[in-house]
This record gives sequence, C-alpha cells and structure tokens, in this order.
Amino acid sequence: MNKEKRNRFIAIITLLSLLITVLFIISLNMGVVRIAPLDVFKTLVGLGNDRDELVLFDFRLPRMVLALLIGAGLAMSGAILQGVSKNDLADPGILGINTGAGFAVILFIYFFQGSMMAVSTLGIFLMPLFALIGAVTAALIIYVLAWKKGIDPIRLILVGIGVNAGFGAAIIIFQLKMNPQDFMQAAVWLSGDIWGANWKVVSVLAPLILILIPIAFYKSHMLNLMNLGDSVAVGLGIRVERERRLLLMLAVALAGFSVAAGGGITFLGLVAPHIAKKVIGPKHQLFLPITALLGAFLLLLADTLGKNLLAPTEIPVGIVVAILSAPYFIYLLMKVK
Repeated sequence: MNKEKRNRFIAIITLLSLLITVLFIISLNMGVVRIAPLDVFKTLVGLGNDRDELVLFDFRLPRMVLALLIGAGLAMSGAILQGVSKNDLADPGILGINTGAGFAVILFIYFFQGSMMAVSTLGIFLMPLFALIGAVTAALIIYVLAWKKGIDPIRLILVGIGVNAGFGAAIIIFQLKMNPQDFMQAAVWLSGDIWGANWKVVSVLAPLILILIPIAFYKSHMLNLMNLGDSVAVGLGIRVERERRLLLMLAVALAGFSVAAGGGITFLGLVAPHIAKKVIGPKHQLFLPITALLGAFLLLLADTLGKNLLAPTEIPVGIVVAILSAPYFIYLLMKVK
C-alpha cells in the first residue's frame, strides 16, 4: 500500500467514525421524548434523572447499538457475496438469504413461542440459531440450483430471486395462521425492523457479529485472489471451492444473525460495498473495513430518520433503507451489461 492510499484510507475511516459518533449523539437526543444534549451527557455519566436513564439505557442505547451491529453485519455480508460470486448485484436480501432466515424465525415463533409478543429469554438465544439455519438452507438451495460448471453471476441472481419469492410465499402462509396482532408485527419485522431491542439481544448478537467481522477481514486476501479468476487462484495454490464455501458460510452467518434482530433489511448489503469501492478502490483489505463502517452509519441514519420523520409513528428501518438505496440499485441495474 503506497503512502497516498494509506493516508486516504485513514482519512475515510476517521471521517466515518466521526460521522457515526455525531449521529449517535444526535440520535440519543431525538425521539418522542426529547432529551437536551446536556441532560444526555449528565445521564451517561450517572447524573441524570430516573426518566432520562430509563429512556436512554433501556430503550435508545440498545436499539442504537443493534443498528450499528446489524448495519455492519449486512454490509459485510453483501461485500463478501459480491466478491465470491463476482456479481455486483449480489446482496443477502435480493438473493433470498435474508428471507430464508426470516422464514426460520417465523417458524420458531409460530411453533415454539406462540406469539410475537411472547418471545422468552430462551427464545432470544435460540432465534439467532434458527435464523442461521434458515439462512444456510436458503444459501444451499441457491448454490445447488445456480451451480452449472461453476457459478454464473446472472444465473445466481435469477435463482436467488426465485428462492426469495418461494420463502416469501411460505412466510405469508404462516403469517395468515397468526392472530391479527402477531400478523401485523410479523409484517413490520419482515419489512426490516429492529425488534426486541434490549440488552439481552445485544449480549447475544454482539459477540457473534464482532467475532465474524474480524474473520472476514482476515480472509480479505482470498477475495482479492478470487477476483483474479479461478484458474489464476488455483495456480497460486488456492483451494478455490473450499475457500468459496467458507466465505459463503461467513456471509450467510453474518446475514442470518443480523436478520434475527433486524428483520428483512434489503439493499444495505448492496449499496454499502459499492460506495466503499468507489471511494477507496477494489482491494478488499481496504474496502471491507470502510464497508462495515458505512453499513453501520447508514442503518443508524435510517433508524434515526424512521423514528423521527413521522413521530410518534415509526417507519420500519428497512423501508427507510429501501427508499434511500432504491435509486442507486436502479442505477446499478442500468449499468450492468
């Protein structure tokens, strides 16, 4: 890495970290219950009143931490999928991986919890496992159906859209069997909603995502080699299919765990890697960290807007992300030859 590239990388990382910090402080202040910036600071250092402590520590902080984790997880998942498939339109939401994870969570709630409102403490720990099973199942179906002497990028997208539609139809069948209140909650969650935001969920999700993201950074050189083509990678001594499967499982796990807490958020895994690649270039060692920070920032921004644009009514964060990302997705579709 030359000095200019390194300085640019450090500058972008610093800028994104600063933007996330500023947005985090603004989001702590905004909401149905407004808390002045000085009162936010007093509460964070233990000098606030009971109401402010309840609002910040029990409601806002866990939700915002989850937004950062989910955003980083989905963005990294999309970046890995795009590198593995060599397809600029690959995204866990578009390919059906998110829907597969969502379907598994709906099955878990329907058969084991009985209600969206009655998820037990044990259920909080089991939901990521079921989401992972659903995501892996969807990924296996896509991989098998898209395989034809290798993975063709166009075939992958088409198969993914079909699998997405299939799991979506299965979800609706089980939603129709729910009571009206659970049906509405499931619909909102599946559109992308940071649901059940509390410290128990954070304690389960944070270690999983914070372990997987550094593993993705460690594997970034493999993605660079794969971009050179399978024949070149094999010539360099890389076991391409083994590494491809490992990277795919890493992307699927990141998407599955994120869906368990954030529902079916689409486009974030598509847009964040593209923006990162535009500002720093295609070298994965550089653009993966920027992708993670961009995903965290974009989801926290979407959550902040969703909570406040039509307050006291909340717009699901997935809808805000879709509105912000759809124009860029259309641009990518027009650009792809």
